[in-house]
Amino acid sequence: MSIKVEIGFRLNGVARRVSVPADLSALRMLREELGLTGTKYGCGEGECGACTIIVDGVTVNSCLMFAADCDGRDVVTIEGLAADKRGERLRDAFVQHGAVQCGFCTPGFVVQATHLLEKHPHASSAEIQRGIEGNLCRCTGYRKIVEAIADATPAAR
Repeated sequence: MSIKVEIGFRLNGVARRVSVPADLSALRMLREELGLTGTKYGCGEGECGACTIIVDGVTVNSCLMFAADCDGRDVVTIEGLAADKRGERLRDAFVQHGAVQCGFCTPGFVVQATHLLEKHPHASSAEIQRGIEGNLCRCTGYRKIVEAIADATPAAR
């Protein structure tokens, strides 16, 4: 049995307190303890990007982060971006460009792209390609994903 720790953090703009096993990943906390299943379990090794979240303004693979490390931090998931204009714009662009096929990788891409466009609002195609390198898709071939992200930049509006 693992030791439990009480943590407090902001999740998608809302203060949360939760008691979690000390060895629980942030991904499992989000999915199993808090019911936020938009963040996906892909590889469990930080290689695919399906579990991408934003912590204190930086994207991280939640499968590699302990839930206890969320204590005192600001965490944003795909659910938090759903009501956000940037996330909405990206979601619509993904649909419009056919960048969604099976959809499993889409939440991680949208989270990563949101972060990328926040830091580089006028990102070129090459910068977008570089910015999504840690996210894998087995269906689309990436061209449509890059086009969707480019279409969601402020310059494209």
